[in-house]
Amino acid sequence: MGRGKIVIRRIDNSTNRQVTFSKRRGGLLKKAKELSILCDAEVGLVVFSSTGRLYEFCSTNMKSVIDRYTKAKEEQPAGLDATSQTKLWQREAASLRQQLHNLQESHKQLMGEELSRLGVTDLQGLENRLEMSLRSIKTRKDHLMRSEIEDLHRKGSLIHQENMELCRSLSIMSQQKMELSRQLQSCQEANKSSSTPYNFLQAANIPSDVEPSQSQQKEHEHNKTGFPELG
Repeated sequence: MGRGKIVIRRIDNSTNRQVTFSKRRGGLLKKAKELSILCDAEVGLVVFSSTGRLYEFCSTNMKSVIDRYTKAKEEQPAGLDATSQTKLWQREAASLRQQLHNLQESHKQLMGEELSRLGVTDLQGLENRLEMSLRSIKTRKDHLMRSEIEDLHRKGSLIHQENMELCRSLSIMSQQKMELSRQLQSCQEANKSSSTPYNFLQAANIPSDVEPSQSQQKEHEHNKTGFPELG
């Protein structure tokens, strides 16, 4: 269920009134700070509690904001004469010079310089601005770092896939090399077998130590004596 509509009127209970004031005062100051940072606006906020306590916020310098407000209220509408127009432009130029001076002072204060003239409230406001700026810087830095890490992960994945492809290619080349080596060895063994002299005795399965037959022995003796063999 949604929250009921709140009637905008004075809170009679003093405790509830003080609690509501504390909550809404904090939200109002926060919105004023965000408006000055997000929109580069010059913001001055002054709040007095029912007890007379002062709460304020200023994006630059409260005195310069009040002076600028006073001068803006004193300006006349269009249709001024030349003298009034000149004075108006002079005031505008003076206001711009004052803004430039305030910006220079603010820059120095953000760098930690010329802090001796600042009171507790001004120092607290400066600290809040620095904390908000630091959070914005950290958020941006974390975003960039996450983007770079994701990019590195993608590149690492691509490199890993390329390495796997190279390993598979090397494995295929190694297998092809081994196959070529086996074929070359088989060819060398075949060539070696064809160049060996043929052994007829072994081919005919005739023992090499068989003795000559009797007719061969007689023919050998006849050749030694030189006489023909008789009847």
